[in-house]
Amino acid sequence: MKLSIGCDEAAFTLKEIIKQYLEEKGIDIEDFGTYGADEKILYPDVAVKVAQSVSEGECERGILLCGTGIGMAMSANKVPGIRAAVCHDIYSTERSRKSNNAQIMCMGARIIAPELAKLLVDTWLNCEFEGGGSQDKVDKMAEYEQSFICKC
Repeated sequence: MKLSIGCDEAAFTLKEIIKQYLEEKGIDIEDFGTYGADEKILYPDVAVKVAQSVSEGECERGILLCGTGIGMAMSANKVPGIRAAVCHDIYSTERSRKSNNAQIMCMGARIIAPELAKLLVDTWLNCEFEGGGSQDKVDKMAEYEQSFICKC
């Protein structure tokens, strides 16, 4: 599995912890920055790069981190075909995969501690989309998304 990861300066330390944790598990990581706690960036730029790496098939899934995870999720969800979810507890993390087939998880470094973040990453990576009653809902999201894409 190859994952993309990215953060803003607020989440640099957590990104590095998660990145090392995943690499120790043998997971290939594509890091889209930021590359230092003092490197100011606009998180939408990182979110879109990670989301594009997933939507274009370069990476299977992505992880985005900022202060709350909210801005990253909102930005990543602008990329067609992407479903990014804020994951701060076990249940919502599981449901983001099992019910919503989220390809990107977003976490807030100001919200959760590193050990919880690792647990959530493991949970998210070990869950698969269940389809079933949720398939129609995921299909409907994609249908609405396509209806708003300019066909110029």
